Amino acid sequence: MKVTTPRLTQHVRTVDGRTGEPVLFVHGNVSSGAFWRDTMAALPGGFRPLAVDLRGFGETDSLPVDATRGARDFSDDLAELVEALDLAPVHLVGWSMGGGVVLSLLRDRPAAVRSVTLVNPVSPYGFGGTEGAGGRLTHPDGAGSGAGGVNPDFVARLAAGDLSDEAMTSPRSVFRATYVKNPVPDEDFYVRAMLTTRTGEGNYPGDAATSEAWPHVAPGKTGVLNAMAPTRFRLDDLHEIDPKPPILWIRGADDQIVSDTSMYDLAHLGALGLVPGSPGTPAQPMVTQTRAVLDRYGRYREAVLADCGHSPHLEHPEAFVRLLAGHLREARS
Repeated sequence: MKVTTPRLTQHVRTVDGRTGEPVLFVHGNVSSGAFWRDTMAALPGGFRPLAVDLRGFGETDSLPVDATRGARDFSDDLAELVEALDLAPVHLVGWSMGGGVVLSLLRDRPAAVRSVTLVNPVSPYGFGGTEGAGGRLTHPDGAGSGAGGVNPDFVARLAAGDLSDEAMTSPRSVFRATYVKNPVPDEDFYVRAMLTTRTGEGNYPGDAATSEAWPHVAPGKTGVLNAMAPTRFRLDDLHEIDPKPPILWIRGADDQIVSDTSMYDLAHLGALGLVPGSPGTPAQPMVTQTRAVLDRYGRYREAVLADCGHSPHLEHPEAFVRLLAGHLREARS
């Protein structure tokens, strides 16, 4: 269905005939709400699943992302959706970048949230450009993060709707290499959902900026990847909100995207010799940073799935739904 709010028109997937407590699923970068299709269908009775396409993805309006607001363009869109559909208090489930979006909504409107489930979420200190558990900036300008770090051939193939696996930079190859550890059913469905991503300076990846510091890229002012840069996106004050709904953190043990040694972190790639000229900048410890922030928050549980990459809901669907359903039921009490 399409829902029009003052900000934009959003596409929302639902499951016919389902009623109960609303559960709003939020997808990650270069994907869409379609990635939640099977999880929504498997959710037990008593819960009403909905999956939104974020702006610039799926069938939602492709409005530009103001990266100077961090994830707030996305989370404010969700807040209007929650209000328009009268969903509060709502269970929020966020995967990868979507985890950052739901945490941004939680920080701004905690009373509207019944529970949060994070699935391999982006670090509370964004993606790239930080060091240590406390998210210290490696350089004041956020060097090592933002749109300038993306492979331009991947963006070009995404824009062209490339369904092939002829190159390592094709969306299908990227899905196989980093979205999942092992093959999953219906791969073509998910690759086609990736191809709904709008490309450009206002959307994915955003505008690139340069830096005098290695690796000589820094966050710009628009677009998705810049919105996740540590100079724009920091959520280390979650322990200060009230009330504090319960958080379940589910992650794949073998994730190559959100990791303490991420294969998308320019600092880690530099240490491996894959990005030349590294002065020894340490990798961003993304998982360690998330754990540190959630330890301060207090009301959370971490569940790690073995033999699992970036997408537990696709790779281990039964275990994922079992964990999610248990968390949703516990949040009722």
